[in-house]
Amino acid sequence: MAAPGTTAARRYAKALFGLASDEGRIELVRQELDRLVDAMRESPPLREVLVRPLHPAPERRAALRAVAGRLSLSPLLLNFCSFLIDQRRTRDLEPIREQYALLAEEAAGRTRGEVVSAAPLAPAQLERLRTALSRRTGRSVDLSARVDPSLLGGVRAQVGDLVFDGSLRTQLEKLGEELTP
Repeated sequence: MAAPGTTAARRYAKALFGLASDEGRIELVRQELDRLVDAMRESPPLREVLVRPLHPAPERRAALRAVAGRLSLSPLLLNFCSFLIDQRRTRDLEPIREQYALLAEEAAGRTRGEVVSAAPLAPAQLERLRTALSRRTGRSVDLSARVDPSLLGGVRAQVGDLVFDGSLRTQLEKLGEELTP
């Protein structure tokens, strides 16, 4: 089941992506969204004004216009965010940004992946994994890594819905299932 707001965020992100695509500004709009969401994180008063409906819509739009100049936001994103204010959806800006980023990566032939290992992997190992996963998925994979000592050994990689589990823990569990009558 999707997290609350995810479905709406996906819908708004697709709409924004369509508009940005029409203007040939997919990556630029992504960068603008990043700057806006980061500014809201760094400035609780800005977040308060933009997100809380206690502030009247004209006041919220004025704050948005003021920050838009400092952040070099395009008219496209400014109008989109004004629409979000009217719809009382500015609280969804961060999930919209996340969904938009996924759409932009897909359009560029990239995808995100994560590799989990029992011990830290060397950069050369990560690069070999990234290359193998890119070959397997047919997309360029941006790979992040984290350590989970409970794996005991080996690695587990996930790219989108695909999971590649070569962990020692999983292999031991499978062996146990095979040996149990």
